[in-house]
Amino acid sequence: MHANASRSVEVDFLRGVVLIVIALDHIPASVISHITLHVYAYCDAAEVFVFLGGYASAAAYCVMTARGSAAHAMRRFLRRAFEIYRAYLLTAGAMLLAGLGMLALRIHPASLPYTDAPDLLAAPLHALFDIVTLRRQPYLAAVLPMYVVFALCTPAVAPFARKHPISTLAASIALWANAPALAHLLPSADPIGWSFNPWAWQLMFVLGMLCRLHPIPAAFQASRTGWSLSGLALATALAFAAFKLWGQGHPEPGEMKQHLAAIRVVSFISIAWLIAQLVRIGWVGALARALPHVVTVGRHGLVCFVSGTGLSIAADVALHAAEPTFLTHQQAFAAALSVDILTIAAVLGIAVAAAALKAQRPVAARSSNADVMLAARAGEAQRGR
Repeated sequence: MHANASRSVEVDFLRGVVLIVIALDHIPASVISHITLHVYAYCDAAEVFVFLGGYASAAAYCVMTARGSAAHAMRRFLRRAFEIYRAYLLTAGAMLLAGLGMLALRIHPASLPYTDAPDLLAAPLHALFDIVTLRRQPYLAAVLPMYVVFALCTPAVAPFARKHPISTLAASIALWANAPALAHLLPSADPIGWSFNPWAWQLMFVLGMLCRLHPIPAAFQASRTGWSLSGLALATALAFAAFKLWGQGHPEPGEMKQHLAAIRVVSFISIAWLIAQLVRIGWVGALARALPHVVTVGRHGLVCFVSGTGLSIAADVALHAAEPTFLTHQQAFAAALSVDILTIAAVLGIAVAAAALKAQRPVAARSSNADVMLAARAGEAQRGR
């Protein structure tokens, strides 16, 4: 990944893959989710997405300040925070509708309580107020409030991280270490707190920013020390995979993900280093060129994330509603795999449509400006008569 590039096709490709995986991982009956990252590692697509979000935010900040000023960058990130908050409200609304649909169909998947639909029926105004003020974050919308915080903080953190990387990393680690104790400072109607504690998850975001602002030289990665680190990362990843597959007999506690446990950080770093080597030797770039629509998904992350959450919950409802009609395990497997394929196709289609609409906006703006100019000239001519 080049330090001077305003946009990395490898990063966009990886973001696209992660967005597709996030959609699949939230379909409980998904077939493909049985081979995604969370099965083999103590981290999952969430860590990758937050890390790449930090990388992309730092890249965007560099471009904004190069073309304008720090004040311009601050305005842009404030606008971005509002866009993410708006996406959060949209996603929360989709979760509520999905929960109400589950209740109407009289199906009760494990995700039903997390949609907050039962609480909405019990106290509508109170539930809606809690959602708007982030005290209540329905199911798959829960990751977005954390991104609102990160977008607001980026204009302050990015310039400091650019000048003082070691101090930034030390402060981030200190904040992460104390994150469970700080969780109660966040507004929450749930005694457990936010599903994603931003005091902890900022570490992933900051690591992504630092990798963009202070990239590790390719020469070091290819050196003897780099190869030793690659060997250590591979051994760590394989050891974690072996234990996850054959040694762990119980699910991980929820607070491990909520507060970003140390084992998740180590697991992510080992995998991230290995992926960085694949980027360095060109394999990821080759995949990106072969699968351009996945790159398009990565370049329209917010749209695809919100759409993906809706697709995930719709797939869950559909599979639960149809479950009693299946006579064999083979039929259920085929249906679940078909839903996976349709979900992937839908995310890709949404990304392509979003790209097409975005491409049309400048054309529409130019046409509108031309119409205004013609109208003005016509008015001048009419007045001249």
